[in-house]
Amino acid sequence: MSELSHGAHGRPPSRAERWADFRRSPFLPAIVLTLILAAAAGLFAGSYTYAMARPTPHTVPTAVVGAYDQERGRRFVDGMEKALNASLELSAYGGRGAAEQAVDDQKVFAVLDVPPAGNAVALDVSSASGASVAQVLGETAVKVGGATGVPVTVRDLKPLQEGDPRGLAIFNISLAAVIIGFVGAIQLSVHARALNPLERIAFTVAYALLGGFVIAAVVDWMLGALRLPFVESWLILALTMFASGMVFSMFNTLFGRWAMLPTWGLMILLGNPSSGGAVSWPLLPSPLGVIGRWLPPGASVNAQHTAVYFAGHQHAFPFLVLAGWAVVSCAVFWFWRHRHPGGRPAGPAHAAS
Repeated sequence: MSELSHGAHGRPPSRAERWADFRRSPFLPAIVLTLILAAAAGLFAGSYTYAMARPTPHTVPTAVVGAYDQERGRRFVDGMEKALNASLELSAYGGRGAAEQAVDDQKVFAVLDVPPAGNAVALDVSSASGASVAQVLGETAVKVGGATGVPVTVRDLKPLQEGDPRGLAIFNISLAAVIIGFVGAIQLSVHARALNPLERIAFTVAYALLGGFVIAAVVDWMLGALRLPFVESWLILALTMFASGMVFSMFNTLFGRWAMLPTWGLMILLGNPSSGGAVSWPLLPSPLGVIGRWLPPGASVNAQHTAVYFAGHQHAFPFLVLAGWAVVSCAVFWFWRHRHPGGRPAGPAHAAS
């Protein structure tokens, strides 16, 4: 009997047995993770390159005042559209005051003023509305003016702050809030796994408030890169961090250890390139320009951008987007809390006998 048993153990394992052993080993998830990381690296580079490598305008909302519909104005506008290979979405206003108000309300990116008398035109751009758009419009206007024989004066209505010459500081602080938001949730799931669902939400609120304060304090008080409306900017950053953290927590209950995949895809691969922070929405590929407004990174950049450069003209939409993601994530997390990978028994521990 023992020889038979020994012979059975000594035979080469079958293909099914080898596969079963491999599935129970740590090598299968390690190989899968290696492939996922390689794919994520390519997608990460591709998504940013696609969005930012060749920014091209499609339609640029532009206010027009004066004799824009006369021959001189039409010649300049036609020249701009041909040079940009895009259309200027013209909106007529009764005077410069109303047109500049439209810039403050972020309805338009530039003001084209065609005086009834004279030969010159004026193009007022707004770097604060979008540095990349203002640069493209300003450079193109000078070339078109020379080519069409229409002298043009370019002026910056809303210049960027001195500490933010490229207009990237708002994108950077929003990116920090997004990444630290979901990385904090990951760390809670690893190092504070025993937190119950309600406690986890509470600690997500806590690190979001503290983290948002520190980001704003470093950028404004320590570095002086941006003069922030401190409380408003702090709360935007905190809401961004909380929404980002709860998005991971939601996916954590739905997908377990693979929650990082949908979180990374939504926030980093799709959300950040389409946020309008590094490249303004009119210059992004059309689908990204539309989608970005509805994702937390784009909403955060939008709200922060208005708070810093267009005080008194804040819109509710980006806050509704951030709040919507936070509420939906909390609701899903709470509804599926029985699947929360962590927690501890609610009752008191039994004494050892």
